[in-house]
Amino acid sequence: MGLINNILDKFNKAEFTVAPQKKLKTISADFKKAFNLTLVFYKGAQIADGDLTLAALNKKTTKDVKANADGLKIKGSTKVGDAEKLFDTNFGVTVQIKDLDGKKLVPNEITIGQAARGEY
Repeated sequence: MGLINNILDKFNKAEFTVAPQKKLKTISADFKKAFNLTLVFYKGAQIADGDLTLAALNKKTTKDVKANADGLKIKGSTKVGDAEKLFDTNFGVTVQIKDLDGKKLVPNEITIGQAARGEY
């Protein structure tokens, strides 16, 4: 069943899109709806204020990252670690993907689709 699910993740038309003008709490809520997982934003070692936008949070970090105006797209076939790196590369922010309750980190080696199905 795992192989079939992985193939379905690649062809699933569901796609999570992130735009720099969205508020962090909106992005997190949309991510939870799309994948039944929690997306947590950090500024340094602390959880970032959910009322900030990605662009505003980026201005508060020490990194100089040019945010892609088109945002970024994440699918169920994307590995968790790769998705977290995309946020760092595109927006200069640190994120962690956690379980639905936001208590347990999801392993970086599995896909978001596997994590959404609890396959870890």
